Amino acid sequence: MNPRQNFVGGQPVAGTGPLFASIDPATGQRNGEFTSASAADVDAAVRIAAEAAGQTAWRTMRPHERARILSRIADGMAACAEDLAATQMQENGKVIAECRAQVASAIATYRYYAAVCETTESELTPPRGDYLSMTVHEPIGVVAAITPWNSPLTMEAQKVAPALAAGNAVVLKPSEVTPTAALDIAAIAVAAGLPPGLLNVLTGTGVDTGAALVTHPSVGMVSFTGGTETGRAIARLCADRLIPSALELGGKSPNIVFADADLDAAVDGVAGGIFEGSGQSCVAGSRLFVQRAIYDPFLDKLRARAEALRVGLPAQAGTTMGPLASFPHRERVERFVQSARDEGGAIVSGGRRPDDDALAAGAFYLPTIIAGLNNAATVCRQEIFGPVLCVLPFDDEDDVIAQANDSVYGLACGVWTGDYRKAWRVARAVLAGTVWINTYKQLSIAAPFGGFKHSGLGREKGIQGMRLYQQSKSIYFGLADATGVA
Repeated sequence: MNPRQNFVGGQPVAGTGPLFASIDPATGQRNGEFTSASAADVDAAVRIAAEAAGQTAWRTMRPHERARILSRIADGMAACAEDLAATQMQENGKVIAECRAQVASAIATYRYYAAVCETTESELTPPRGDYLSMTVHEPIGVVAAITPWNSPLTMEAQKVAPALAAGNAVVLKPSEVTPTAALDIAAIAVAAGLPPGLLNVLTGTGVDTGAALVTHPSVGMVSFTGGTETGRAIARLCADRLIPSALELGGKSPNIVFADADLDAAVDGVAGGIFEGSGQSCVAGSRLFVQRAIYDPFLDKLRARAEALRVGLPAQAGTTMGPLASFPHRERVERFVQSARDEGGAIVSGGRRPDDDALAAGAFYLPTIIAGLNNAATVCRQEIFGPVLCVLPFDDEDDVIAQANDSVYGLACGVWTGDYRKAWRVARAVLAGTVWINTYKQLSIAAPFGGFKHSGLGREKGIQGMRLYQQSKSIYFGLADATGVA
């Protein structure tokens, strides 16, 4: 099988960097090989993107015409939705039902930004003199988008669709773990009528391809989703160049269960919040705070729920949790669980690989619950990005707010209670970009998303998600005549 190539200027282009392989984490088998982009390949792609971005045909295209192309991209994705879902499943191990849902979400994202593009208005600003003033929003130019492996379909749509809607050209670097969907969708976009050069995909590692992309002098903005340390490095590089960056980074999200909550609903929400997608989610509710009065019975319910989850091959009907996305990542998760043991934690459930011989070739790991630690433990401080839940007791509202906020992260939070006044107080007091009350991981493309503290900068999604990729310009029309009279 020939290696899969990059996609630049509307066509496949071989990268001149080293070859790399995509591995199915459920079986350990190769999905295929890819050519990676060298620094010279990055330079060529960015130059093509800059030329496409500078052409007035796209920058000045009427919004409804640009929206029509975005809608046709969504149509093209819908026509091959099952193939896109299968591709993601084979590359990162998510169960097929979740992959199908993420294809639908990505399609909806393109349709949403088609609508935003067509209907969002410029603003007339209140005059303070003899003039008419207005604000218009201009594209930045070339946007570098760098995405992770955990949810490539949705993460890439959340960057590419609004950046294109805003009038930019995009150079997208997907994770080397999950490169295929981005290449497929770029080809779909050109077939849908997107002018060549406006969406380019470069595959390769962050150290090589990503670094060359972030530092290219013609890149006008970087949009990154991934780990906090990498985000810091990108922010420093962007600061040196005085270009904007949008950073959606890590999380260690608290999920809070009060004694007056609907406990059965809370158990379902807590389990889904950490074990869906094998815990490989930036918003995973990985720190569970349970009010002391219900701690033991709630933990018993949660243990039963975790042990009822079916860990298996992601394409099999009934599987609720697939493998971790790679074998090195499973080893990382195992090191975290061992650190919990070393610090005195009790493994309530899981904490090991499954015994099933049919899963031995894959990167599987059981849903894991850890108790007996405090909020200072390593597994309570650092993002594990796996199906590992730390359970901690709390006494009252003030106690749990203090513990929830005792983290460098601030991405998301869940609150489970029957008292809406309490829910409101806690939601306002917890330092997080998203708070769910009596639900968890409900996400809408129409609602801004991002984090506080070390969880990132900027807000994706919503109308703000398109404005993120634009610059505001003020225009004044003088209304006074030659005599100075308006």
